[in-house]
Amino acid sequence: MSQVWFLTTENVNSLFISISEKKCTMGLVNKYLSLSSGFSAEISVFIQTGDFVQLDIQTQEEFEFLYWSYDKSENIVRYTSENKGVKLYPSYKDRVDFNAKTFSLTLKNTQKTDSGLYTARTSGESDKNIVTYRLTVIDAVEAPVLTVISNRSSSDSCTVNFTCTAHEFKIDSSYQNNSCLREEVTSQNKTLILDCSEKFIICNNSNTVSWKEDRIIITQLCGDNKKNNSKNVQTASSLLGPVVAPVAVPVIILIIICTSVFLYRRHKKKHVSQNEVQSSSEATAT
Repeated sequence: MSQVWFLTTENVNSLFISISEKKCTMGLVNKYLSLSSGFSAEISVFIQTGDFVQLDIQTQEEFEFLYWSYDKSENIVRYTSENKGVKLYPSYKDRVDFNAKTFSLTLKNTQKTDSGLYTARTSGESDKNIVTYRLTVIDAVEAPVLTVISNRSSSDSCTVNFTCTAHEFKIDSSYQNNSCLREEVTSQNKTLILDCSEKFIICNNSNTVSWKEDRIIITQLCGDNKKNNSKNVQTASSLLGPVVAPVAVPVIILIIICTSVFLYRRHKKKHVSQNEVQSSSEATAT
């Protein structure tokens, strides 16, 4: 399905442009009016190299001929209303499609050399420009590269130093405390953006018609180390258990024996004291 943008103004025919779905996400269409004889509207369109673009018009006026032309001088196609005849000019025969019902013009496999002005005009009792498209064909951006320079982590913190590069751009940054400083560099309609979340470090390269990104999963750098730290603690406890057990059991037994002997002697001493007191009382009475 194609994405459709509408432009409607007073005294100007309703115009729209359809761009292939592949470029709907990043494609940018700037619309503005330039008034001239016949109230023509100019629409700026950016398309990725190799894609197709469909240029549409809507007109209810009668005409004898309808032309699509390039840079206002080179004819692409001529449509004759009387016999519904279509003439594609030689240099565009294999490069465009013309719809005789909607009068739309489709440019196929667009190249940078296709950039320029595309105008639809009618002629009859008077000549009239219907619409002009300013087409710009741009190459897709190259994929950025995200490189980890170093990383340090512990059970409660993680620091990662890395670079984000694309074209002549380079951004150096650090990830710390679950975040990093968002940075952006723009030049010649290209933008390199570096951003982070709790889960990812993201390097995004884009222009008007495309975007590509490289990302690193944080847990691959920090999560494994935390897991290893936890594992090391658990391993130490496991090793300590067999060592402590043989020592603890004899100590406990020794404590029990000492306690028993102490209580026995205390009880015996108390019993002897009571006997001595009783003997002394009997002697006094006699």
